[in-house]
Amino acid sequence: MSKSPRKSIVASFGLLSAELENKLADDRQSAPTVSSSASRVGAGVIGAAHRAIDDIRSERDRLKALVESGGGAVRELDPSLIDPSPFPDRLPDDDGTDFEAFKRSIETEGQKVPVQVRQHPTSPGRYQIVYGHRRWLAAKQLGMPVRALEVEISDLDLVLAQGIENASRQDLTWIERALFASRMDDAGIKPRYIYAALSIEDAELARMRSVYRTVPADIIEAIGRAPKIGRPRWLDLAKAVAGDPSTLDSIRAALSMKGNGAETSDQRFQRVLNALKPAAKTGVDPTPISDGNGTKLAAFVMSPKEVRISAAGPLGTEFLKFVEAELPSLAERFARQREQ
Repeated sequence: MSKSPRKSIVASFGLLSAELENKLADDRQSAPTVSSSASRVGAGVIGAAHRAIDDIRSERDRLKALVESGGGAVRELDPSLIDPSPFPDRLPDDDGTDFEAFKRSIETEGQKVPVQVRQHPTSPGRYQIVYGHRRWLAAKQLGMPVRALEVEISDLDLVLAQGIENASRQDLTWIERALFASRMDDAGIKPRYIYAALSIEDAELARMRSVYRTVPADIIEAIGRAPKIGRPRWLDLAKAVAGDPSTLDSIRAALSMKGNGAETSDQRFQRVLNALKPAAKTGVDPTPISDGNGTKLAAFVMSPKEVRISAAGPLGTEFLKFVEAELPSLAERFARQREQ
C-alpha cells in the first residue's frame, strides 16, 4: 500500500483546523527570536507540538463519545487480520489476573470502546493497531470479532496517538516509557515529537537514552516491567554496564537461570544487580604483603579482573613506588614466558 501525503498531526484525527496549522507554522518562524532566558522545552516548536497534542486529545474524546452514541464508521474485524503497533509500549505483566478480569468483562458486557486501526503499510488486507491492544488481544483469545475504527495515519502520528493514550495510563513503568522512546528513536522520530508523545523534556529523554543505549533491549525485556524499580536504579544499572561492558555476559547468565516460579520482574532486576556486585556480597579480606623480616608493606585484593594494592606500614608508600617502577620489567618477563 503506497503512503498518501502526510496529514497534519491534528487532521489525522479528523480535526481539520487551518488555524492550528497556521499557528504551528508561525511558531516555527518565531522560535529563534525567543530570548535565551525564556527558551525552554515547551516554547516555540515544542510548545506548538504540545498544543497540537492537546487538540488531538480533545478530538479523541469527542470521537469516542460519537462512537459510543452509535455514530462513526465502526467495523467488526477478524482479530487475526490485525497486527500490533510497530511501536510496542508494554512489557508482559508479572500477574495476568487483571487481564483475565478485563477479558471476562469483554465477554459478558461486550466491547464498548472500539480499537483504532490503520491499514498495514506493507501487507494488503491486514491492519495495524494504533491503540487498543488489550481489547484486541481479549477479542482474539475469546474468538470474537473486534470492533474497530479505521483511520489513515502516518508512523509519526501513530506514535503520537499512542503517547496520548500512555499519558492517561498511569500504570506504565519508567522502563516501558523508555523503551517506547527507544523505538521512536530507532524509527527516526525527531526528539521534539518524542517529547510531545511522552510529555517529557530533553533532560528526561537524555536519561532514557543513557539507559536504552547502554542496556540492550533483550536484557530489558528479560527483566520486564519492574514496576517498583524507578529511574535512579535503572540509571545505576546503565552506569555499571557502561563502566564494564563485559558485565553483559554476567547479566544474561543471571537472567537465564530459572528463579522462583513466583519471581517478579522487580526480583529479576535485583538478581541482575546482585550478579554485578559479587565482591560486595562476599566481603573478601585483603591479603597482607610483608618483607622477609615480617614488616608489613601493603595489602591486596584480587578479583578475576582486578588487583588492588594499598600501602600499609611506614614503608608502604615507598613499596608502591617500587612496584610501579617494576611493572614494565614484569610485563617483559610475562611476554618471554608466553613465547616459551
